[in-house]
Amino acid sequence: MLPMLLKHLSNRLMKIVSSFLQNYEAWRINTFALFFACGLMLTLVISACSTNNASNSTATPTGNQTATNQGVVVRIGYQKAATILSAMKAQQDLEKAFAASGASVTWAEFPSGPPMLEAMNAGSIDFGYTGESPPIFAQAAGNPLVYVAYDPWSPKAEAILVPKNSSIQSLADLKGKRVAVAKGSNTNYLLVKALEKGGVDYKDIKPAFLQPPDARAAFEGNNVDAWAIWDPYLAAAQAATGARTLTDATGLAPNRGYYLAAKSFVDKYPDALKTVLEQVKKRSDWAKNNPTEVAKFLSPELGIDAGVLEVAEKRRDYDVLPLTDEVISAQQQIADTFYKIKLIPKSVNISEIVWKG
Repeated sequence: MLPMLLKHLSNRLMKIVSSFLQNYEAWRINTFALFFACGLMLTLVISACSTNNASNSTATPTGNQTATNQGVVVRIGYQKAATILSAMKAQQDLEKAFAASGASVTWAEFPSGPPMLEAMNAGSIDFGYTGESPPIFAQAAGNPLVYVAYDPWSPKAEAILVPKNSSIQSLADLKGKRVAVAKGSNTNYLLVKALEKGGVDYKDIKPAFLQPPDARAAFEGNNVDAWAIWDPYLAAAQAATGARTLTDATGLAPNRGYYLAAKSFVDKYPDALKTVLEQVKKRSDWAKNNPTEVAKFLSPELGIDAGVLEVAEKRRDYDVLPLTDEVISAQQQIADTFYKIKLIPKSVNISEIVWKG
C-alpha cells in the first residue's frame, strides 16, 4: 500500500514540476520577446527623430544665418546730401531687412566724408558713403577701412564756382586767390586737377578748408574768391546767388562715390554687409528712376527747394557696382596725385583695401 502511495505522489510531483518548467520557459520566452520588441521600437523612434532633426537642419540653413546676425548692431554713417542713405534712413529699409534676423541699425549724421571716416577709424560706425578723396586720406592715416562698392555719380555733379561779378574768367586766374574747399573731399581733387589744367601750382592758391555750410557763408560774404563744391550744394548756390561755373569735373575728375566699411565689420559680419548692399542697390534703383520723387523727399531734409534738387538729381547717376580694375586704377591715380603734392603723408595702394566679396 505504502509503495503504491509513494509512487502515486512521485508521479504527481513530476507532473507539477514538468508543468512549472514548461510554463516558466514560455514565460521567459514571452518576457524576452516583449523586452526585445520594446527595445526595437525605442530604437526606431530615436532613429526617426534623429533623421527628422538632421533633415530640418539641412533644409533650413537660413536659421543658422539668422543666428549669425542675432544681436548685431549695424552702425551707419550718412550725410543728408547723400541721397541713398538718407532715403534708406527715412524709409527704414535696413530696419525692415534685418528685423527677422534680430540685428538692429543705428544712424549717425556727418557734414561730409572726412569726419565720417574719422568716426569709422574711431570704431563709431561700420558703413558709410563718400566721394572719391576721403577714403584716400583715411587710408594714408592708417584707417582700417575697405572699399565695398562704388557709385558712378557724375562729373557734372561737382564744380568750381565764382561770384557772378567776379573778375576771374579762367582757371589761370585762380593764382593767388582764396578758394573754399572741404579738405579731403571729392572736390579737393577737382581743385588740384583744375589748377593743373590752368597752369597754376597748388601752392600758389590760398585754400580755405571749410565744410559746405561755412563755405557757402564765406562765398556769399565775399570772404573767398571761389568755391569747389558738389551737388546738391552746388545747385543750391547756383540758384540762390547766380554764381558762375568756372569748370565742372568733365575731363578732370571721374567724381565717383564709394561705399566703405570698417574692416572689422567686413571680417566679422559679411552676411550683414551683403544685406546692407542689397538694400542700397534697391534704393539706388528707385532713385535712378524717380528724380522728381527724390527731390521732393530731400527738400525738407536739406531745406533746399525741390526744383533746385531736381536739377541736381537729373545731372547725376546712381548704381551700386563692384570695383573693377579700371575704377581701382583711377582711384590710385588720385592717391598718387595727392601724395605728389604732399596732401597725404605717404603713398597708398588702393587695391590692398578693396573687398573681394
